[in-house]
Amino acid sequence: MVVLNRIYTRTGDDGTTALGSGERRPKYDLRIAAYGTIDETNAVIGVVRLHLAATPELDAMLGLIQNDLFDLGADLAVPQREGKAERLRVLSSQVQRLERDIDRLNADLAPLNSFVLPGGTPAAAYLHLARTVCRRAERIMVELAANPDEPVGDAAIQYVNRLSDFLFIASRTANHNGAGDVLWVPGQNR
Repeated sequence: MVVLNRIYTRTGDDGTTALGSGERRPKYDLRIAAYGTIDETNAVIGVVRLHLAATPELDAMLGLIQNDLFDLGADLAVPQREGKAERLRVLSSQVQRLERDIDRLNADLAPLNSFVLPGGTPAAAYLHLARTVCRRAERIMVELAANPDEPVGDAAIQYVNRLSDFLFIASRTANHNGAGDVLWVPGQNR
């Protein structure tokens, strides 16, 4: 159970923040950037959900994802270490649920013959924004994981990779199942 009864602590005034393990790191640390960018992804998804009254199935999927993103933030905030008690980790079952949701939404979409530009409905445009922030989080996580002293679970990396795919498919769903997609026309403005 999380208890937040005091919002400011002044402990970060020196430019550091605490990981879930209690270890202090500079606020520019790659691990902090990783879970901070996951938090950004979650915030954009919150904005998306404001525009989904007409698509409750998609809204429900995004509600589950928002909770997963807090799990992912908790996972990243406590690096896996030998001999340490196991903490909350993203599981392959969460990745598999995303894959099922991608397949479910994609079944209603016509195949693409061009790249899709961000746009269409407000929900679709915000889903594209969430996708790009998610891709940035993935790049940071992969960079972090490349350091042998900074473990990142395989399922965590798989989750953000699938999430960006989900957000793309969800944007097409929010664009009237692809009918409102804005397609790229190569060289149109020459």
